[in-house]
Amino acid sequence: MIDKNINKIRSDIPNYVELIAISKTKPNEDIMKAYMNGHRSFGENKIQEMSIKFEELPKDIIWHMVGHVQSNKIKYMAPYVNLIHGVDSFKSIKIINKEGQKNNRILNCLLQLKISEEDSKFGLEANSIKKIIFSDEYDQMKNVKIRGIMAMATNTKNKDIIRNEFIYAKHIFDEISAMDNNFEILSMGMSNDYHIAIECGSNMIRLGSLIFGERNY
Repeated sequence: MIDKNINKIRSDIPNYVELIAISKTKPNEDIMKAYMNGHRSFGENKIQEMSIKFEELPKDIIWHMVGHVQSNKIKYMAPYVNLIHGVDSFKSIKIINKEGQKNNRILNCLLQLKISEEDSKFGLEANSIKKIIFSDEYDQMKNVKIRGIMAMATNTKNKDIIRNEFIYAKHIFDEISAMDNNFEILSMGMSNDYHIAIECGSNMIRLGSLIFGERNY
């Protein structure tokens, strides 16, 4: 079933959109079903769980950290993580750079843009993102690279609200990418709103339940 789900989604989205399979709480055998179908990009929201899976699963899997980033745990994923999605402070950027230095790696990350009014959503205002990216301090950092924006829309059935939030994120993304060649990823869209996200310019989507079925908490 998992392989059929992935094939259906792939046939449904443009080639330029990268699909991240959100495998949090899912057992290794589910991940391997997707892997055997040729899928390589998986997302986790807890560093400890992701690190265990990294040890146990094939080493060509591309791991994405999609949960809120706790700065004191960055060191555990620094040796292997491919992209850190939910960065929402300059403090975290500094720690990511430091851990990148220790591991002789350039760590890629996305800044989380706050587009929803919901209190439960983390994120930075657009002006704060611009201040970080165009700061002299970030410019001096050699082991962290901000590759774009991650955004989460309001959890609502009102498609107009979702669309307006995604359009705003795309506007901010376009403003910054025009001035920064490294800024090329716009990660927005989950199982309930990815069609709208792609319409609005997303080039990376994060899908869990549509691939693996409902989550086991």
